[in-house]
Amino acid sequence: MNSPTGIRSPASLQAKASGEGTLVLSIRGQLDSTSTGSIWREAMKALDHSPAGRVVMDASGLTYCDGTGAAFLLELVRRQTKGGGTLEIHNLQERFERLLDLYGRTNPEISVSTPDESPSFVEQIGRASFKVWKDVQVLIAFVGELSVGLLDAAAHPRRIRWKDMLLTAELAGVNALPIIALIGFLLGLIMAFQAAIPMRQFGADIFVANLIGLSMVRELGPLITAILLAGRSASAFAAELGTMKVREEIDALTTMGLDPLRFLAVPRVIAAVAMTPLLAVFANLFGLIGGAVVMLSLGFTLTTYVNQILLSVDVGDLLGGLFKSVVFGMIVAAIGCLRGLQTQTGASAVGISTTRAVVSGIVLIAIVDGIFAVVYYYVGI
Repeated sequence: MNSPTGIRSPASLQAKASGEGTLVLSIRGQLDSTSTGSIWREAMKALDHSPAGRVVMDASGLTYCDGTGAAFLLELVRRQTKGGGTLEIHNLQERFERLLDLYGRTNPEISVSTPDESPSFVEQIGRASFKVWKDVQVLIAFVGELSVGLLDAAAHPRRIRWKDMLLTAELAGVNALPIIALIGFLLGLIMAFQAAIPMRQFGADIFVANLIGLSMVRELGPLITAILLAGRSASAFAAELGTMKVREEIDALTTMGLDPLRFLAVPRVIAAVAMTPLLAVFANLFGLIGGAVVMLSLGFTLTTYVNQILLSVDVGDLLGGLFKSVVFGMIVAAIGCLRGLQTQTGASAVGISTTRAVVSGIVLIAIVDGIFAVVYYYVGI
C-alpha cells in the first residue's frame, strides 16, 4: 500500500487518561517502517506508566499504514489481551481495517476474549468422539487413495520402485524373523504347558497338540505376527515418513510432481503384504516346535504329536490364517504410512506420529480380527 501523497507527514502519538481506567491513545500521521519504531516505544511507555484495563485507540488522524503499522496495532491488541484488558480502535479508515484483517484481525473492534472454562465431561466425550470420527474419515479417504495407487501399480509394474520395495521387505520382513521365531516358540511352549495342566485331569493330554495346532495356525500365528510388525515396522514407517515431512522432503516431492503416496507408501505396503504371510508361516512353525518340546517332555513321541496335528488342522485352516495375515500386513503398512504423512511440525511431532501408528495399528488389527472371527464362524471355516 503506497502513501496517497508524496509528502511524508511525521507520526505522533498522544496519550491521556479518560477516567474509570480508560487510556486514550491518539495517533496522527503515517505509520510506516521509518516512523513506527518511535511510535511503538512511546505507546509501550504510555501503557507502562498508565496501565489501564481499557485502551481506546483514536485513529482518525492516521493517514497511512503499512505492514509495520499493522504489526504495531496488533501487538497492542496482544499486549492488552494478555494482560486481561481490552483495546478498541475507533475511526480507522476502511482500507486500514482490511490490512489488519489480512494480518490476523477479524473484527473492527478488538476486545479481550475471556478464557474458556474447562469443558464438562459430556463435552469432552463429544470432542473425543468427533475427533475419532474425523480420523475415521481420513482413514477411509487414505484407503481409497492407497487402493487406487495399488491398482495403478498392478497395471504398470514398471512404475514401482522395486529397489525400495526389496529393501523394505528385507528390513520389515527378513530382519523381523528372529523376534517372530522367538515369540512364536515361546507362545507354543507356554500354551502347551498351560493346557496340559487341566487336560491331564481328564486324561486328555494328547489333545494339547490339537489345541496348539488350531490356535497357532488359525489365530495366534497371524495375530502375533501382525502385532509385532505394528510395533516394529509401522513405527519405522511412521518415523521415516514423519522425518521426511518435518524436513519438507515430502513437500519437495509434491513440488516435483511426484505423488508422495504412490512414491513412498505403495512400495512399503507391497513389501509388508508380501512378507507378513511368510512371517506368519514361520510363527506357526516355531509355535508348533515349542508345543512339540512340551509334548516330548510329557512322554509323547514326535510322530504322535505330528499325526495329531495333521488330524486337527487342514488346508482351510492354514489358508484362512494366511489370508488374515495378508490383511493385517496391509493394515500395518498403511497405518504407518498414514501417520507418517500426518506428522506435524515440532520437536515431538515424529514421536507422536510413531506412537499413533503403533496404537492405531494394534486397535485396527484387533477390530479386523474380531470381524474375521465372526465371518469365519458363519461361513463355517
